[in-house]
Amino acid sequence: MKPEVMNEYYMVNGQIQSAKDMKIFEMIEKPPIYEVIRAINGVPLFFEEHLERMYNTAKLIDYDLGRSKAEIREDIKSLILKNEVESENIKLLSTEVDGMGKVFLVYNSETFYPPKEYYENGIHTTLYKHERDNPNAKVQFASFKEGVAKALKENNAFEVLLVNNSGYIPEGSRSNMFFVKGEKVYTAPASEVLIGITRKHIFDVCRSLGVKIIEETIHQSDLKKLNGAFMSGTSVNVLPISSIDHIKIDSVNNPTIREINRAYIKKMDDYISDHKSQWT
Repeated sequence: MKPEVMNEYYMVNGQIQSAKDMKIFEMIEKPPIYEVIRAINGVPLFFEEHLERMYNTAKLIDYDLGRSKAEIREDIKSLILKNEVESENIKLLSTEVDGMGKVFLVYNSETFYPPKEYYENGIHTTLYKHERDNPNAKVQFASFKEGVAKALKENNAFEVLLVNNSGYIPEGSRSNMFFVKGEKVYTAPASEVLIGITRKHIFDVCRSLGVKIIEETIHQSDLKKLNGAFMSGTSVNVLPISSIDHIKIDSVNNPTIREINRAYIKKMDDYISDHKSQWT
């Protein structure tokens, strides 16, 4: 596995390590369980839910993370203070390393937050044939990551929409997908996707707005009938999609997507304000 640490320090089993020595990453061979949390103003956004999801992933594959929730919280806080983190992604990674046994890493990973124009103009996406064996488990496979990177580059796309063997689109490679028909929002059932934290809060927002969400997977043949589409994820929030391959979609001006985005941003700001004192 390639080293991913972006700042001066990272954590290994609760101990601060210098990023000058990242040999441990080269020793990782088994697909690790991981979680990515976005820190904003030094606050890990929706921290509790991210941690719960990581524990659920471990349970799904009968794996012991080897670190308690309280210990992981302290690891993250130590990293935030040591690296003076403001707005960056924090990655949690658990795996086993020959000669070391179980290893739990916490570090700042490469961070890309879409610029303002992506939200103003929408993003280009492309279809990618792939079916996850266990969509609810967040396990990192190098071959999948490489295949997605190739597809993104070849199609000059920001995200790929995964198409299963039956032609349905449950999710993106690193995001949940939402499709708008009329005033209704469609997204794949929880059993078919990695349940994103942002996804959960979008459901809450839609309920508060009176927007009907239908948990139903869209087929690729229905893409031309859409009135809008957006992806959601830790680093992107609610990001409108302007095209899927050659299909154009006016998601940027869709009133339903605009309202969902506005309400989600407020929910996010409220969380940061309410939890700021816990991380300083």
